Amino acid sequence: MVTSVLKSTWAYRSFILGSIKRDIQARYKSSALGALWTIFGPLAMITVYTVVFSEIMRAKLPGSEDPLAYSIYLCSGVLAWGFFSESLTRATNVFIENGNLIQKLNFPRSSLPMIVIGNALFNFFIVLALFGIYLLITDRWPGAAILSLPILVALQIILIAGLGITLGVLNVFFRDVGQLLAIVLQFWFWLTPIVYPLSIIPEKFQGIVESNPLTPLIQAYQTVFLNGQWPDWQQLAPLTIGSTLLLIIGYGLFKAKSGEMVDEL
Repeated sequence: MVTSVLKSTWAYRSFILGSIKRDIQARYKSSALGALWTIFGPLAMITVYTVVFSEIMRAKLPGSEDPLAYSIYLCSGVLAWGFFSESLTRATNVFIENGNLIQKLNFPRSSLPMIVIGNALFNFFIVLALFGIYLLITDRWPGAAILSLPILVALQIILIAGLGITLGVLNVFFRDVGQLLAIVLQFWFWLTPIVYPLSIIPEKFQGIVESNPLTPLIQAYQTVFLNGQWPDWQQLAPLTIGSTLLLIIGYGLFKAKSGEMVDEL
């Protein structure tokens, strides 16, 4: 099943890449600064986190004397979370938003979630590049551990695709799914060690946070950027298996309900 997803994505790669390019161009078509806005937003985020937490609040990461450690820790988590939440939200609504196209045109509908993930990935890479420049300027480049990022991003895409396709199909038949997701994401953010390290949580609540599937992924990003160390691959193994199974379930659900989706839309 996963092979089918990969083959389908590769077969329609020109359609997917062309759609991503058109979406990006349309987003900034009437803007005087155009695509520069994709740089200003992330640059402002990094600046605010660094100034507010490192200079104004003097926030420090437990066990570290580095004045920039907390801002790097925070930016690492927010960067990964932003990619996850943006693409998952858009993937959940993608079939409804493209209902007219699905009804009138014959095109590879299974590629729609990959298009929205591709758009979010474009934004993610811009933020990642700016964050990398920030690490270089502050002499905190993670070194060889940065080579693990493609694997982490690929794992995150599998998780998003599995969740996005599943929720996207369910949202066609039960429109409350999209509304509920917005609420769930708010709780999900605070149940993920992004703003706080896992070590400061009371022991009785640590099990809840550790059961969060995003926790090992976010910690992997933080390990790379903050400590310059390779992720704990063993810790990521359950997420890899679970994400793959979720993708299989999501694609199977899409194949089973694709005909009914047209009528429902």
